Amino acid sequence: MVSGLKNTLLNLVKTQPLIDEGTEAWILDTFLWAYQEFDGDVLLKDMRFILPNGEFFPEQVSSIEQMATYVFNQVRNYAGMQAWPLVLVGPNQVTEQQFPRLEFASVKRGESAKLLASSGSLQISFNPNQINQPQDLIASFAQSLSYINVLQSGSLPPGGKDLLPQAVDLLSCFMGFGVMMANTAYQFRGGCGSCYNPYANRSATLAEPELVYILALLLRAKNLPLSHISTHLKPHLRSMLKRANKQLENTITQSANPMLIALTENK
Repeated sequence: MVSGLKNTLLNLVKTQPLIDEGTEAWILDTFLWAYQEFDGDVLLKDMRFILPNGEFFPEQVSSIEQMATYVFNQVRNYAGMQAWPLVLVGPNQVTEQQFPRLEFASVKRGESAKLLASSGSLQISFNPNQINQPQDLIASFAQSLSYINVLQSGSLPPGGKDLLPQAVDLLSCFMGFGVMMANTAYQFRGGCGSCYNPYANRSATLAEPELVYILALLLRAKNLPLSHISTHLKPHLRSMLKRANKQLENTITQSANPMLIALTENK
């Protein structure tokens, strides 16, 4: 009887939506906003799921500064922002700055992006405590670059200014960094005291379920199987990904939004 009850409870959990309807609606609306505002055709065509392995970060470095510079350059390139006037500075070198006026030829990101004019550069710094937690460092850089994209566009996401931090997290996933964003959304505080450094953790505004749902959405938009990224997620996130995919399938089946259907239909 105990075993039967346990199985019933497990099946109930598996069939429950991963996120509530309101959150799902906001994610889908913001996904479409990101597609329209940030060169969505280029983004989805060129975007790869950046994974925490030697394929995407193959070099070994020996100092904090070298590590920060190397990871930043890799993230910048994967984000398609090679043409942007970005400057990495140390934590003690950050100065007050105004967002410069930037003029691009057509698209702003990707290999074809061309910067025509700029009234200045953009400083980006890093947290030295994250050097030993590279996924946090990668995700933090991705958040910074996403925020810069939003400022440049001048367009607020669904929900307005109050939901800007959440939209930045979503755009970071849209740019390819969703695996790292999901893996670093929650930091376990247990274990030995020396294993946990709160100063090394990134600031997350979307929780694990929301980020995993976004990953499922992007996989569908790219027509890729869950297995493409599942082994690179923390173990407990893999079952979430399956639930997110199931919820997404049901929602798309019932959706009347032609743009959402077109972006997520099997190619």
